[in-house]
Amino acid sequence: MSDQTSINNPINIEISEEVAEGTYANLAIITHSHAEFVIDFVNVMPGTPKSKVKNRIILTPFHAKRFMKAMIDNVKKFESSNGTIQDMESIEIPFNFGGPAGQA
Repeated sequence: MSDQTSINNPINIEISEEVAEGTYANLAIITHSHAEFVIDFVNVMPGTPKSKVKNRIILTPFHAKRFMKAMIDNVKKFESSNGTIQDMESIEIPFNFGGPAGQA
């Protein structure tokens, strides 16, 4: 997500060791209002009845669109090097993610 301004005035960005480790997420829930987009990242574990939001990112509509374009660009670059990523719609995932069946 670079533009002419950031090329002429580079930003010094630092990252702590804790943040650099990252957080795994296999589900993203996106909601929005007229002023912001909210992306909640969740790690859903097989056989676990409850999951927690691990991270929440809040973006302005302008930055959400820039993020979307950057993701599209990076997925295209990834696929050109590594092959096509299979869409989730074409994969049949059991509702329990392979874990034990829930009981009521």
